[in-house]
Amino acid sequence: MAIACVMTRASCGVQAPKVIVEVHLSNGLPGFSLVGLPEASVKEAKERVRSALINAGFEFPMQRITVNLAPADLPKQGGRYDLPIAIGILAASEQIPKKAIADAEFVGELALTGQVRPCVGLLPAIIAARDDGHPMFMPLDNRHEAELVGYQQCHFVADLQHLAAFIHGQGQLPKVDNQTQWITESAVDPKLCLSDVIGQYQAKQGLEIAAAGGHNLLLMGPPGTGKSMLASRIIPLLPNLSYQEAIEVAAIHSVAGLNTPSHNFLQRPFRSPHHTCSAISLVGGGSVPKPGEISLAHRGILFLDELPEFPRRVLDCLREPMETGEVVISRAAAKLTFASRFQLIAAMNPSPCGNVDKARSTPDQIQRYLSRLSGPFLDRFDLTVDVPKLPSGALSQANIQAETSISVAARVRKAREKQLERSGVLNNELSPKALKKVANLDQANLIFLEQSVQLLGLSVRSFHKIQRVACTIADLQEEAKVDRAHLAQALGYRAMDRLIARLRQQ
Repeated sequence: MAIACVMTRASCGVQAPKVIVEVHLSNGLPGFSLVGLPEASVKEAKERVRSALINAGFEFPMQRITVNLAPADLPKQGGRYDLPIAIGILAASEQIPKKAIADAEFVGELALTGQVRPCVGLLPAIIAARDDGHPMFMPLDNRHEAELVGYQQCHFVADLQHLAAFIHGQGQLPKVDNQTQWITESAVDPKLCLSDVIGQYQAKQGLEIAAAGGHNLLLMGPPGTGKSMLASRIIPLLPNLSYQEAIEVAAIHSVAGLNTPSHNFLQRPFRSPHHTCSAISLVGGGSVPKPGEISLAHRGILFLDELPEFPRRVLDCLREPMETGEVVISRAAAKLTFASRFQLIAAMNPSPCGNVDKARSTPDQIQRYLSRLSGPFLDRFDLTVDVPKLPSGALSQANIQAETSISVAARVRKAREKQLERSGVLNNELSPKALKKVANLDQANLIFLEQSVQLLGLSVRSFHKIQRVACTIADLQEEAKVDRAHLAQALGYRAMDRLIARLRQQ
């Protein structure tokens, strides 16, 4: 029977479901039919495969060729099906032995000359093939993705001739020559040290608390006070990713068409989209759904500079992913879920003219400016820190040795280890029940906190967020119990609430 089956992998977000390429050769007028819900880019495989087989020196069967991509209800797009279709035709026409490809998976786009070109988003397919224990034949130019996984059964294909020779047992193909021993701790960039920031001790402390507990942070102050400079220096404070977390992040970047450099493999991502970005580019989507900036910042930092300049509807799209840690993109053909457990750092001016004191803007203009940010969105920030102008003489005084990022990172790492050992999650992710157990506030402190929340007009969510921040402050100070001083310090990081209350009184 002139029929052959070849395994490959589809691309559905960060998932790689198995696809069986069935090729049948029958008598009749020569033709090439491709079925199984292929997109336009897959339908064009007919012409690429025909030219690739002929130019590579193989015989193209002058028969009726039917290719089915199963399952038929799974949408398929891209050129990744070229190589398995070509191998299926060669196997069905007995130009290569079927037994040699029985348990193997093939993926790759073909050039008209028979060369195998790279594909986007192969990392999930490599991980899926490793989990199933199947050999994977993939483009040579995607080698860097296979080396991230370290799967020894990945074979790299440059063209069809070398692949056919290997299947016939007449040659060798390059493989992953090392596992993951090359992975080392990402070095701290000396250009991103906290000691470079002059003054701003409260803002630095707020950055340390945010890094230690995974809290969302809003930096608010006049132009040129160092808000963006501070935000860019949070990555050296954070511990490196674990290998499993790094693979999870790299898979999302692979689907988006971004390469993960090996020297930064364990470093947390830092994404800083411009304020003109659309909701789709930030959250994800498209006709073929792709991850947005919030998913590309998974396990890392999403920094939004000039926060009020973002469209309000775009910012409100972040509210649900900030709570759930994932974004669900629903389309008629598919429903995809991308992980988006990111930490939000934002910076903004307190008024349209940049200042509140001696401002050119009226209180009404400032309130309209701040109203660009919805209350529910601002409620997602655990800390809002004021970054004021430096006092007179701060720039001209003798250099004072400020604390470096390395020393701050040591405290952050110690505090995070304590939180993970105690609860299994960082303080920012504590449920209300777990928070009550960790904070263990007495009745007097609970009454103090509740009165403070009512005085500032805060929500129940803020009531819990202040407790989480207080727990992080206690962990950094190596205190066993949260007391009044920790709550008072956490309440001190509510600069936005104080500003709004001040404008209401004017």
